[in-house]
Amino acid sequence: MRSTPAVTAALLLLLGTGVAKAADPTVLAETGGFLLGNAYRCSVPAQRVERAGKVIHDFIAVAARNSSEVAAANSRFAEIFLMSAVPDQDQGAFPSCTVVIQQFERLERHHEQAGRGSETPAASRSYAAEPIDP
Repeated sequence: MRSTPAVTAALLLLLGTGVAKAADPTVLAETGGFLLGNAYRCSVPAQRVERAGKVIHDFIAVAARNSSEVAAANSRFAEIFLMSAVPDQDQGAFPSCTVVIQQFERLERHHEQAGRGSETPAASRSYAAEPIDP
């Protein structure tokens, strides 16, 4: 079950939309849970994964029509995250850590660029373990 191209395409769509309202909260939850679970599996520091999780949850809240849709999407996020973070199946069925980390850093860059108007670049980059090249 190699789904690297599908995940990459979904993440590109997610990151390229610019308007979270156009997205389905369940799709955001599934895609975000898969990315962040795999990032955790690939040893991305927990603080960075948590921060990205807050971004995904904010996307979900904006895209949802009501609180029950938010709750359902958050539940789906947790389910997919756990399945990806601690897989009980063949590790070879998951994307390579190189691909996961590239996509994770892309999400971080996207969030950093979107938030530049509300905080200083130094403050937004302070959580990264290593500098991220633009």
